[in-house]
Amino acid sequence: MHDVARLAGVSVKTVSNVINDYPHVRGTTRERVLTAIDELDYHPNLTARGLRSGRTGVIGLAVPALRESYFAELADAIIRAADARGLGVVIEQTSGDRERELQAVRGGRLRLTDGLIFSPSALGQKDAESLGTSFPLVLLGERIFDGPTDHVAMHNTSSARAATEHLLDIGRRRIAIIGTERERGQEASSAGLRLDGYLLALERADVEVDADLIRPNEHWSRSAGAETTRTLIDDGVRFDAIFALNDTLGLGALRALGEAGLRVPEDVAVIGFDNTDEAEFSMPSLTSVDIGREQIATEAVDLLIERIAEKGTRRAPRTVTPDFQIIRRESTGFSGRRR
Repeated sequence: MHDVARLAGVSVKTVSNVINDYPHVRGTTRERVLTAIDELDYHPNLTARGLRSGRTGVIGLAVPALRESYFAELADAIIRAADARGLGVVIEQTSGDRERELQAVRGGRLRLTDGLIFSPSALGQKDAESLGTSFPLVLLGERIFDGPTDHVAMHNTSSARAATEHLLDIGRRRIAIIGTERERGQEASSAGLRLDGYLLALERADVEVDADLIRPNEHWSRSAGAETTRTLIDDGVRFDAIFALNDTLGLGALRALGEAGLRVPEDVAVIGFDNTDEAEFSMPSLTSVDIGREQIATEAVDLLIERIAEKGTRRAPRTVTPDFQIIRRESTGFSGRRR
């Protein structure tokens, strides 16, 4: 900055004002400084600026796995929302590891950011106190409720109930559900909450619950969805619909049904969850629950910006839950095309 000031014939303070785009610098002076910056190929030290201002202009995002379609598309939506507000995003993949998630909350590599949007998969309700940090933090997902930080959640139970009711409405009664937990624990989880919605829908329709139709999966992947569907078929279990607890499971189920010569939706209707991009382009296209991913991203970024601006001011945490909708496609008999 001293070199730029000497070349432009101005003070270091004036160079700083130009770099920070202060409006009261004369046009001719600003032009001289910008010319000097260009000639010297000067780049401001963003770390030093961050130390002085207390801001880096960058937020962190910690998610379990970017190879999963939902988290990849969520990250994309958050990046776009942050960019529209003049912020960059650094992403940390925790791989669903408890220690890595704790490290992310405690700061870790993301401590060099202004705040963190955090989607845990290993931490649970008993870890709520771990979120009580002075570092700005917004929680995503259904692992922890009523914690000390802002939270953007989903209508997991009601949306899963709506998904099951959609299958019931088209005349299906033997509805398999894939992706449940092997053992239902005391802690909240997406799988557990969605299973609750499935069971509520069956109860309301006076449809008997068949334990053979409830199939657990440790991983929510295409291969897991295909293998579980093959097992259903091999076991001789009678079913006329599948509710997959995410789209990747649903895509795997479509593959296995096709291999077995079962027609979708004539023989078996299929609905997924998350409304990822792949769902629209599978063959047949996959009906899915849209949980408001774009709104989740926007709300999370805006809540975090507010927390960053407050600079430690104590405020009661807020919970935001975006709306959901069922996107009907070919896998449940809807043949219309999106225009």
